[in-house]
Formats: sequence, structure tokens, C-alpha cells
Amino acid sequence: MTPSLQGALPSALATVDENGTPNISYISQVFYVDDRHVALSNQFFNKSMRNIKTSGIATVNVIRPDNLTSWYLSLQYKETRTEGELFDNMQMQLEAIASMTGMEDVFKLKAAEIFEVIKVDEVLIS
Repeated sequence: MTPSLQGALPSALATVDENGTPNISYISQVFYVDDRHVALSNQFFNKSMRNIKTSGIATVNVIRPDNLTSWYLSLQYKETRTEGELFDNMQMQLEAIASMTGMEDVFKLKAAEIFEVIKVDEVLIS
């Protein structure tokens, strides 16, 4: 699954609000932290973060770019980081993604949102 966490393809982030209304946002990075945690790049997803702060949960779909294998990660929100080594590493990777897509002025990392991975489901296509 590691290649799906390199930022080559955007990931879909799903959340729900307090009324159960779904929200889907595309995000640039699902960043590997350790065997139990990932960090999501918070650039644009204000509504998603409101939903996450309310419910504490989210689901993200990651796709391996070389063979399009896909997984759903069920996530539990843990913390927000706006500085430090993890934030700096995510910011550098985001700058690389931005330069490859011509979006240098648009892609700015606001925060690294840390989540515990609760469950991983491979998407099986029949």
C-alpha cells in the first residue's frame, strides 16, 4: 500500500456532519506516519475538518498509482500539527506535488491532521 501514500494520485476523504449529511473532499496527501497512523494534508478542507472535529471519524480512499489497487482506510482523529518534522516533511512533499502540477501558488499546507488507522479494506473489483 505504500505507493498509494506518495501523493501521486489525490485521495477522496469522506466525512459526515452532525445530521449525517456526507461530504467528500479530494486531498493531496495521505502521509505514512507509522504502522498505526497517517497524516492528511489540510489545505482546503474546512467543512471536512468541522465534521471530523464533531464526529472524530473519517474514511479515506487511497489508490496505488502503478496498478490502481484501492483501499478504504477508516480513521479516528488524534491531533493537528502545524510545525515539527512531520509537518516539514509533508510540506516538502506537497511542494514537489505542486511543482509537478503547476499549482505552486495554490498548494499551501495549513496543517498535518493525524489519524489512527482503525481498519483497512481493500476495494475488490469483480
